[in-house]
Amino acid sequence: MKKILKILGWGLGVVVLVIAVGVGYLFLKFPDVGPVENMTVQATPERLARGAYLANHVSVCIDCHATRNWEYFSGPPLAGTEGKGGEVFDEKLGFPGTIYAHNITPAALGSVSDGVLYRAITTGVDKDGKAMFPLMPYTHFTAMSEEDILSIIAYIRTLKPIENTPPPTTLNFPLNLIVRTIPGKHTQHGVPDTSNVYEYGKYLVNAANCIECHTQRKDGQIIAGLEFAGGFEFPFPNGQLVRSANLTPDEDTGIGSWSETDFVNKFKFYDNPEGRTMPATSMEYNTAMPWTMFAGMTERDLGAIYKYLRSVKPLKNKVEKFTNTK
Repeated sequence: MKKILKILGWGLGVVVLVIAVGVGYLFLKFPDVGPVENMTVQATPERLARGAYLANHVSVCIDCHATRNWEYFSGPPLAGTEGKGGEVFDEKLGFPGTIYAHNITPAALGSVSDGVLYRAITTGVDKDGKAMFPLMPYTHFTAMSEEDILSIIAYIRTLKPIENTPPPTTLNFPLNLIVRTIPGKHTQHGVPDTSNVYEYGKYLVNAANCIECHTQRKDGQIIAGLEFAGGFEFPFPNGQLVRSANLTPDEDTGIGSWSETDFVNKFKFYDNPEGRTMPATSMEYNTAMPWTMFAGMTERDLGAIYKYLRSVKPLKNKVEKFTNTK
Protein backbone atom coordinates (compact mmCIF):
# COMPACT_ATOMS: atom_id res chain seq x y z
CA MET A 1 0.00 0.00 0.00
CA LYS A 2 2.81 2.34 0.94
CA LYS A 3 4.48 1.59 -2.37
CA ILE A 4 1.28 2.44 -4.29
CA LEU A 5 0.91 5.71 -2.38
CA LYS A 6 4.52 6.53 -3.06
CA ILE A 7 4.05 5.90 -6.79
CA LEU A 8 0.88 8.02 -6.79
CA GLY A 9 2.76 10.77 -4.97
CA TRP A 10 5.55 10.70 -7.53
CA GLY A 11 2.99 10.73 -10.35
CA LEU A 12 1.19 13.71 -8.85
CA GLY A 13 4.50 15.49 -8.43
CA VAL A 14 5.35 14.93 -12.09
CA VAL A 15 1.94 16.30 -13.15
CA VAL A 16 2.41 19.39 -10.99
CA LEU A 17 5.90 19.87 -12.39
CA VAL A 18 4.68 19.60 -15.99
CA ILE A 19 1.91 22.12 -15.29
CA ALA A 20 4.37 24.49 -13.61
CA VAL A 21 6.79 24.23 -16.54
CA GLY A 22 3.95 24.81 -19.00
CA VAL A 23 2.69 27.88 -17.17
CA GLY A 24 6.25 29.16 -16.80
CA TYR A 25 6.79 28.74 -20.54
CA LEU A 26 3.60 30.70 -21.26
CA PHE A 27 4.77 33.57 -19.09
CA LEU A 28 8.31 33.57 -20.49
CA LYS A 29 7.44 33.09 -24.17
CA PHE A 30 4.17 35.00 -24.56
CA PRO A 31 3.02 37.45 -25.63
CA ASP A 32 5.53 37.24 -28.47
CA VAL A 33 5.08 40.27 -30.73
CA GLY A 34 8.61 41.53 -31.22
CA PRO A 35 10.28 44.68 -29.89
CA VAL A 36 8.67 48.11 -29.60
CA GLU A 37 9.37 50.26 -32.64
CA ASN A 38 11.24 53.51 -32.15
CA MET A 39 8.89 56.03 -33.74
CA THR A 40 7.64 59.56 -33.35
CA VAL A 41 4.24 60.36 -34.83
CA GLN A 42 4.04 63.78 -36.45
CA ALA A 43 0.65 65.34 -35.68
CA THR A 44 -0.08 66.92 -39.06
CA PRO A 45 -3.49 68.51 -39.69
CA GLU A 46 -4.26 65.71 -42.14
CA ARG A 47 -3.47 63.02 -39.57
CA LEU A 48 -5.47 64.72 -36.83
CA ALA A 49 -8.51 64.97 -39.09
CA ARG A 50 -8.19 61.38 -40.26
CA GLY A 51 -7.60 60.12 -36.74
CA ALA A 52 -10.67 61.93 -35.41
CA TYR A 53 -12.76 60.45 -38.21
CA LEU A 54 -11.55 56.90 -37.61
CA ALA A 55 -11.69 57.01 -33.81
CA ASN A 56 -15.16 58.51 -33.69
CA HIS A 57 -16.92 57.15 -36.77
CA VAL A 58 -15.22 54.05 -38.24
CA SER A 59 -13.14 52.11 -35.72
CA VAL A 60 -15.10 53.95 -33.01
CA CYS A 61 -12.39 53.77 -30.33
CA ILE A 62 -14.34 56.37 -28.35
CA ASP A 63 -17.33 54.03 -28.20
CA CYS A 64 -15.64 51.77 -25.62
CA HIS A 65 -13.26 54.33 -24.14
CA ALA A 66 -15.92 56.75 -22.95
CA THR A 67 -19.04 56.64 -20.80
CA ARG A 68 -22.08 55.80 -22.92
CA ASN A 69 -25.32 57.61 -22.13
CA TRP A 70 -27.97 54.90 -22.11
CA GLU A 71 -30.75 57.44 -21.59
CA TYR A 72 -30.60 57.77 -25.37
CA PHE A 73 -31.04 55.16 -28.07
CA SER A 74 -27.77 53.41 -28.96
CA GLY A 75 -25.93 54.87 -25.96
CA PRO A 76 -24.01 57.78 -27.53
CA PRO A 77 -20.80 58.80 -25.70
CA LEU A 78 -21.38 61.26 -22.89
CA ALA A 79 -19.75 64.59 -23.80
CA GLY A 80 -16.63 65.24 -21.74
CA THR A 81 -15.82 61.56 -21.14
CA GLU A 82 -14.08 60.84 -24.46
CA GLY A 83 -11.16 58.50 -23.83
CA LYS A 84 -11.54 58.20 -20.04
CA GLY A 85 -12.12 54.46 -20.10
CA GLY A 86 -13.70 52.46 -17.32
CA GLU A 87 -16.55 50.89 -19.27
CA VAL A 88 -17.17 47.41 -17.83
CA PHE A 89 -17.68 44.25 -19.88
CA ASP A 90 -18.40 41.35 -17.54
CA GLU A 91 -20.15 38.01 -17.23
CA LYS A 92 -23.54 39.73 -17.11
CA LEU A 93 -22.82 40.74 -20.71
CA GLY A 94 -21.52 37.31 -21.65
CA PHE A 95 -17.79 37.93 -21.24
CA PRO A 96 -15.37 35.45 -19.59
CA GLY A 97 -14.40 37.66 -16.69
CA THR A 98 -14.46 41.38 -15.98
CA ILE A 99 -12.85 43.60 -18.60
CA TYR A 100 -12.32 47.35 -18.18
CA ALA A 101 -11.65 49.73 -21.05
CA HIS A 102 -8.37 51.59 -20.57
CA ASN A 103 -8.02 55.32 -20.12
CA ILE A 104 -6.56 56.51 -23.45
CA THR A 105 -6.38 60.22 -22.67
CA PRO A 106 -3.01 61.97 -22.19
CA ALA A 107 -3.58 61.77 -18.42
CA ALA A 108 -2.87 58.05 -18.66
CA LEU A 109 -0.80 57.82 -21.84
CA GLY A 110 1.12 61.09 -21.81
CA SER A 111 4.40 59.42 -20.87
CA VAL A 112 3.84 56.38 -23.08
CA SER A 113 5.85 56.35 -26.31
CA ASP A 114 4.26 56.33 -29.75
CA GLY A 115 5.93 52.97 -30.39
CA VAL A 116 4.21 51.43 -27.38
CA LEU A 117 0.83 52.80 -28.50
CA TYR A 118 1.44 51.47 -32.01
CA ARG A 119 2.25 48.04 -30.55
CA ALA A 120 -0.89 48.08 -28.40
CA ILE A 121 -3.22 48.95 -31.28
CA THR A 122 -1.69 46.56 -33.80
CA THR A 123 -0.68 43.58 -31.65
CA GLY A 124 -2.71 43.70 -28.45
CA VAL A 125 0.11 44.16 -25.93
CA ASP A 126 -0.48 47.08 -23.56
CA LYS A 127 1.95 49.60 -22.12
CA ASP A 128 2.81 47.22 -19.29
CA GLY A 129 3.62 44.38 -21.67
CA LYS A 130 0.42 42.48 -20.88
CA ALA A 131 -1.78 40.75 -23.46
CA MET A 132 -5.15 42.40 -23.93
CA PHE A 133 -8.38 40.49 -24.32
CA PRO A 134 -9.41 40.88 -27.99
CA LEU A 135 -12.56 42.80 -27.07
CA MET A 136 -10.04 45.49 -27.99
CA PRO A 137 -10.12 44.55 -31.70
CA TYR A 138 -6.39 44.57 -32.35
CA THR A 139 -6.84 41.44 -34.47
CA HIS A 140 -8.64 43.72 -36.94
CA PHE A 141 -6.65 46.90 -36.38
CA THR A 142 -3.45 45.04 -37.29
CA ALA A 143 -4.73 44.90 -40.90
CA MET A 144 -5.27 48.67 -41.11
CA SER A 145 -2.79 50.85 -42.93
CA GLU A 146 0.17 52.20 -41.02
CA GLU A 147 -0.94 55.74 -41.86
CA ASP A 148 -4.39 55.17 -40.36
CA ILE A 149 -2.89 53.77 -37.14
CA LEU A 150 -0.52 56.73 -36.88
CA SER A 151 -3.47 59.07 -37.42
CA ILE A 152 -5.38 57.48 -34.55
CA ILE A 153 -2.34 57.85 -32.29
CA ALA A 154 -1.96 61.50 -33.26
CA TYR A 155 -5.63 62.12 -32.52
CA ILE A 156 -5.85 60.45 -29.10
CA ARG A 157 -2.88 62.55 -28.03
CA THR A 158 -5.18 65.58 -28.41
CA LEU A 159 -7.97 64.29 -26.16
CA LYS A 160 -8.71 66.22 -23.00
CA PRO A 161 -6.67 64.68 -20.15
CA ILE A 162 -8.99 62.92 -17.69
CA GLU A 163 -7.71 61.46 -14.45
CA ASN A 164 -9.26 58.00 -14.23
CA THR A 165 -7.67 54.69 -13.34
CA PRO A 166 -9.96 51.76 -14.18
CA PRO A 167 -9.46 48.52 -12.21
CA PRO A 168 -7.34 45.82 -13.86
CA THR A 169 -9.03 43.29 -16.12
CA THR A 170 -9.56 39.83 -14.64
CA LEU A 171 -10.24 36.84 -16.89
CA ASN A 172 -11.54 33.43 -15.92
CA PHE A 173 -9.28 30.37 -15.99
CA PRO A 174 -7.96 29.08 -18.37
CA LEU A 175 -8.52 32.14 -20.59
CA ASN A 176 -6.35 34.21 -18.28
CA LEU A 177 -3.47 32.03 -19.53
CA ILE A 178 -4.62 31.46 -23.12
CA VAL A 179 -5.00 35.20 -23.72
CA ARG A 180 -1.22 35.56 -23.60
CA THR A 181 -0.96 33.55 -26.83
CA ILE A 182 -3.46 35.63 -28.85
CA PRO A 183 -1.37 38.73 -29.70
CA GLY A 184 0.74 38.27 -32.82
CA LYS A 185 3.47 40.11 -34.65
CA HIS A 186 2.35 42.98 -36.85
CA THR A 187 2.98 43.38 -40.57
CA GLN A 188 2.67 46.89 -41.97
CA HIS A 189 -0.02 47.59 -44.55
CA GLY A 190 -0.28 50.34 -47.12
CA VAL A 191 -3.07 52.86 -47.64
CA PRO A 192 -6.16 51.17 -49.16
CA ASP A 193 -7.06 51.80 -52.79
CA THR A 194 -10.20 53.92 -52.51
CA SER A 195 -10.81 53.64 -56.25
CA ASN A 196 -11.50 49.93 -55.83
CA VAL A 197 -14.88 50.18 -54.10
CA TYR A 198 -15.05 46.48 -53.22
CA GLU A 199 -11.58 46.40 -51.62
CA TYR A 200 -12.11 49.74 -49.89
CA GLY A 201 -15.45 48.53 -48.50
CA LYS A 202 -13.75 45.36 -47.25
CA TYR A 203 -11.09 47.51 -45.59
CA LEU A 204 -13.71 49.64 -43.83
CA VAL A 205 -15.74 46.62 -42.71
CA ASN A 206 -12.58 45.25 -41.09
CA ALA A 207 -11.69 48.61 -39.53
CA ALA A 208 -15.22 48.88 -38.11
CA ASN A 209 -15.14 45.28 -36.81
CA CYS A 210 -18.60 44.58 -38.25
CA ILE A 211 -18.08 40.82 -38.26
CA GLU A 212 -17.47 40.72 -34.51
CA CYS A 213 -20.98 41.81 -33.54
CA HIS A 214 -22.84 40.49 -36.57
CA THR A 215 -21.76 36.84 -36.30
CA GLN A 216 -22.85 34.25 -33.77
CA ARG A 217 -20.20 32.60 -31.62
CA LYS A 218 -19.63 29.37 -29.78
CA ASP A 219 -17.15 29.19 -26.91
CA GLY A 220 -15.99 32.68 -27.84
CA GLN A 221 -15.18 31.75 -31.44
CA ILE A 222 -16.98 32.96 -34.57
CA ILE A 223 -19.04 30.11 -36.02
CA ALA A 224 -17.59 29.43 -39.46
CA GLY A 225 -20.15 29.73 -42.21
CA LEU A 226 -22.31 32.25 -40.33
CA GLU A 227 -20.21 35.33 -40.99
CA PHE A 228 -22.31 38.53 -41.00
CA ALA A 229 -25.58 36.58 -40.60
CA GLY A 230 -26.42 38.33 -37.32
CA GLY A 231 -28.03 36.88 -34.23
CA PHE A 232 -25.24 37.71 -31.77
CA GLU A 233 -26.92 38.41 -28.43
CA PHE A 234 -26.46 41.48 -26.24
CA PRO A 235 -28.06 41.19 -22.78
CA PHE A 236 -29.21 44.46 -21.20
CA PRO A 237 -29.61 45.08 -17.44
CA ASN A 238 -33.38 45.60 -17.85
CA GLY A 239 -33.80 42.01 -18.99
CA GLN A 240 -33.89 42.71 -22.70
CA LEU A 241 -31.90 40.46 -25.01
CA VAL A 242 -31.01 42.36 -28.18
CA ARG A 243 -29.62 40.64 -31.28
CA SER A 244 -27.51 41.93 -34.14
CA ALA A 245 -28.94 42.18 -37.66
CA ASN A 246 -28.24 39.92 -40.62
CA LEU A 247 -25.93 41.92 -42.91
CA THR A 248 -25.71 39.36 -45.70
CA PRO A 249 -27.50 40.01 -49.02
CA ASP A 250 -30.26 37.48 -48.36
CA GLU A 251 -33.46 38.91 -49.86
CA ASP A 252 -35.78 37.86 -47.04
CA THR A 253 -33.73 38.07 -43.84
CA GLY A 254 -30.74 40.27 -44.71
CA ILE A 255 -30.09 43.43 -46.71
CA GLY A 256 -30.71 41.85 -50.10
CA SER A 257 -33.76 43.99 -50.73
CA TRP A 258 -32.07 47.20 -49.58
CA SER A 259 -30.79 49.77 -52.04
CA GLU A 260 -27.57 51.63 -51.35
CA THR A 261 -29.68 54.70 -50.57
CA ASP A 262 -31.69 52.71 -48.01
CA PHE A 263 -28.49 51.53 -46.35
CA VAL A 264 -26.85 54.96 -46.22
CA ASN A 265 -30.01 56.69 -45.02
CA LYS A 266 -30.42 54.16 -42.21
CA PHE A 267 -27.14 55.44 -40.77
CA LYS A 268 -27.53 59.08 -41.68
CA PHE A 269 -30.82 59.35 -39.78
CA TYR A 270 -28.72 59.38 -36.61
CA ASP A 271 -26.42 62.13 -37.92
CA ASN A 272 -28.76 64.89 -36.80
CA PRO A 273 -29.99 66.25 -33.43
CA GLU A 274 -33.19 64.20 -33.51
CA GLY A 275 -31.39 60.95 -34.20
CA ARG A 276 -28.65 61.62 -31.66
CA THR A 277 -31.04 62.37 -28.80
CA MET A 278 -33.82 59.81 -29.17
CA PRO A 279 -34.88 58.88 -25.60
CA ALA A 280 -34.36 55.18 -25.01
CA THR A 281 -37.84 55.01 -23.49
CA SER A 282 -39.35 56.04 -26.82
CA MET A 283 -38.15 52.78 -28.40
CA GLU A 284 -39.18 49.19 -27.76
CA TYR A 285 -35.58 48.27 -27.07
CA ASN A 286 -32.14 49.80 -26.85
CA THR A 287 -29.10 48.63 -28.80
CA ALA A 288 -25.35 48.29 -28.38
CA MET A 289 -24.91 49.29 -32.04
CA PRO A 290 -23.30 52.77 -31.89
CA TRP A 291 -25.52 54.30 -34.58
CA THR A 292 -24.75 57.88 -33.64
CA MET A 293 -21.03 57.28 -34.08
CA PHE A 294 -21.15 55.30 -37.34
CA ALA A 295 -23.58 57.93 -38.66
CA GLY A 296 -20.64 60.31 -38.96
CA MET A 297 -19.12 58.24 -41.77
CA THR A 298 -19.19 59.82 -45.19
CA GLU A 299 -21.81 58.64 -47.65
CA ARG A 300 -18.99 57.41 -49.86
CA ASP A 301 -17.61 55.19 -47.12
CA LEU A 302 -21.04 53.88 -46.14
CA GLY A 303 -21.68 53.15 -49.80
CA ALA A 304 -18.42 51.20 -50.05
CA ILE A 305 -19.39 49.14 -47.00
CA TYR A 306 -22.78 48.42 -48.58
CA LYS A 307 -21.17 47.28 -51.83
CA TYR A 308 -18.82 44.93 -50.00
CA LEU A 309 -21.60 43.44 -47.88
CA ARG A 310 -23.60 42.81 -51.05
CA SER A 311 -20.72 40.60 -52.20
CA VAL A 312 -20.65 38.24 -49.21
CA LYS A 313 -22.49 34.93 -49.21
CA PRO A 314 -26.25 35.35 -48.65
CA LEU A 315 -27.32 33.52 -45.51
CA LYS A 316 -30.95 32.98 -44.56
CA ASN A 317 -31.18 33.81 -40.87
CA LYS A 318 -34.27 35.56 -39.58
CA VAL A 319 -33.24 37.48 -36.49
CA GLU A 320 -35.65 38.36 -33.71
CA LYS A 321 -34.41 41.83 -32.77
CA PHE A 322 -35.13 41.57 -29.06
CA THR A 323 -36.90 39.60 -26.38
CA ASN A 324 -37.66 40.30 -22.74
CA THR A 325 -36.18 37.72 -20.38
CA LYS A 326 -37.69 39.15 -17.20
